Amino acid sequence: MHLALHPVPPFNFDLSARIFSGGDPQIRAYGDSRYRQVIRLDGALALATITSTGSTAEPRLSVALASDRQPSRADGNVARRVIRRLFNLDFDLKPFYADMKADPVMSKLTRRLRGLKSPTTATIFEALASSIIEQQISLAAAHSMERKVVTAFGAPLTVNATTYYAFPAPSDVAVARLARLRACGLSHRKAEYIRDIARLIVGGRLDLERFRSYESTDRVIEELREIRGIGVWTAELTALRGLRAYDAFPADDLGLRRVVARYYANDRIITSDQARKIAGRWGRWKGLAGYYLMVAAMLDIEA
Repeated sequence: MHLALHPVPPFNFDLSARIFSGGDPQIRAYGDSRYRQVIRLDGALALATITSTGSTAEPRLSVALASDRQPSRADGNVARRVIRRLFNLDFDLKPFYADMKADPVMSKLTRRLRGLKSPTTATIFEALASSIIEQQISLAAAHSMERKVVTAFGAPLTVNATTYYAFPAPSDVAVARLARLRACGLSHRKAEYIRDIARLIVGGRLDLERFRSYESTDRVIEELREIRGIGVWTAELTALRGLRAYDAFPADDLGLRRVVARYYANDRIITSDQARKIAGRWGRWKGLAGYYLMVAAMLDIEA
């Protein structure tokens, strides 16, 4: 099945997908101008291969779906919704750009990175589990562990003799033995946190998806922090990744503080409070502005 999607402009697919260039091709990766990821349909999996057929000003995406069943029209509608969420295709960047004009650094970076949209996870559980894995370790180590978790517990889909994996659903993790999670590199505590959260969801005692209806990011963070193993940083990162809560700013993140310091403090070491003070100038867009700084640093763009 092939789908055509029309993102809200501006949208630069290459910039938006490039962060996944180093991803595992069996899970989620971008290369040769194609982005691939297994997505969940109603009762089935599909490998989505996404390419750009338009421009930043007039964006269009072509999506090829490959599954072990013939995709139906309903499957196509689900795929559209999932992909629009993954790349925030319905989000309008223009208000953000207008508000950044007063900041010389961000004004320049938004011009250089015009059309960059931050990704969102398909589910809030994925954002939360990934954020727990990343607690207090390097991104390289975290990504290695996450790949092992996905291939160990995620649902497989074989397409043209290659096996791909979807991010594990709570039901996949709830029945896991701690030893198997720890074999992926997780500490005993992290393995417990993720498995216990999955069990709460499966048991009907926790509904992470309800947070999509919340208007207050502070309330989301406050309620996430009531879950065992979730601190401020994990809650803020989950809100940003899973809910597109652009007023969330995980200032305790060392990598984020480094890029803020690069562009706003002459590379001096800054504290979380100092980073938050600098981020205050971005108002409701703190999280998105921080993402632009991370991508700018990744691409070595000077302001």
